[in-house]
Amino acid sequence: MKPAAFTYLAPRTIDEALSQLADAGGDARILAGGQSLVPAMAYRLAQPSILVDVNGLTDAPPLAEEDGRLEIGPLVRHQDLRRLSPQRPLGALLSSMAEKVGPWPVRCRGTFCGSLAQADPASEWALAVVALDVNLTLESRQDGPRSVPASEFFAGVMATTAREDEMMTAATIAELPGATRWGFSEFGRRTGDYATVLALALYELKGGRMTRVRIATGGAEAVPRRLSEVEEALEGSAPSKPRFLQAAELAAEIIDPLEDYQADALYRRDLVRSMVLRALQQTTR
Repeated sequence: MKPAAFTYLAPRTIDEALSQLADAGGDARILAGGQSLVPAMAYRLAQPSILVDVNGLTDAPPLAEEDGRLEIGPLVRHQDLRRLSPQRPLGALLSSMAEKVGPWPVRCRGTFCGSLAQADPASEWALAVVALDVNLTLESRQDGPRSVPASEFFAGVMATTAREDEMMTAATIAELPGATRWGFSEFGRRTGDYATVLALALYELKGGRMTRVRIATGGAEAVPRRLSEVEEALEGSAPSKPRFLQAAELAAEIIDPLEDYQADALYRRDLVRSMVLRALQQTTR
């Protein structure tokens, strides 16, 4: 199939892009990597009358590490994150997760911010920003920039709290302490497919005990989220197989699983149990 007719715009600056979005009156879509939007347009699942192609922006912030933070601009590709230094916990974590994002062409073309804007609950980056308490910068011509915690950004399957005249211009991630242990696991039907369920586990190991525990799942529910009950159950305890098994069982109990053609609720609970357990086991490697 071919997409419906649309007007193509190619702004050169962020201000110009924001003006075009504002003038479109809510009937425009932003084109960055296009790995989700273009197929949706080809099948006419998305039919914007205006396409704002931001790939030519000359003032888009790049990928930058400074003052203990990682800044990810709107045109940073998945593969850019694959190249982060593995010497620090955050770089190693994001680089490892980037390897799981689709096949090679998607990693080279798709963007980090575009993936978040798509709001697929099984997205690796949607899971990461929730688990890492990332701040997202949304900008509009009317109100300028505003900072939104990732936990408040996702509103449902393929839905966000961003307004139609807003563009995500940055994601800011605080560097992880050196004592951080992390583990990431996902299950998909085929290599490169969106995962059915994925899980991320992080904690700092101090005196042999887990502190600042973060456990998050994606693909299991309508939005990725941290599982506070599981985090509290692990906080202050020593990492061990019995504790990890208990945590994985609790995670499977407390989720409200999605049901679709890939998995029913029972199967998704089983996957949550397995993915959380594998993520926790990876923290001890």
